[in-house]
Amino acid sequence: MFASMARAATTSDVFNAIAEPRRREILALLRTGERPVAELSQELGMSLPGTSKHLRVLREVGLVRDRKAGKQRLYGLDGRGLQAVHEWTGGFEQFWNESFDRLDAYVQDLKQERQEE
Repeated sequence: MFASMARAATTSDVFNAIAEPRRREILALLRTGERPVAELSQELGMSLPGTSKHLRVLREVGLVRDRKAGKQRLYGLDGRGLQAVHEWTGGFEQFWNESFDRLDAYVQDLKQERQEE
């Protein structure tokens, strides 16, 4: 029962899906365009079934789309799925900007003190 609950969380939540390093690697590879699973598998040094499993999770949470191209299936990034991640991380942008502003003000104060000495 517990395993099925964990599986459901992984496949229904973008944050859980991208918590897995291999899935983040797949997303990074797909930034340059669509790729077949065999190419992704080779780039990652993983088995085809392992790569397919990660792609399935990424597809289920809306981060990856796939389409048939002749005999192969091509996988591509679906940026819409990253919207929730973007919105969440964007909430920290103000924090970092304010932190850098405070650091800059501190550095300027130090420079001023040195010039006055």
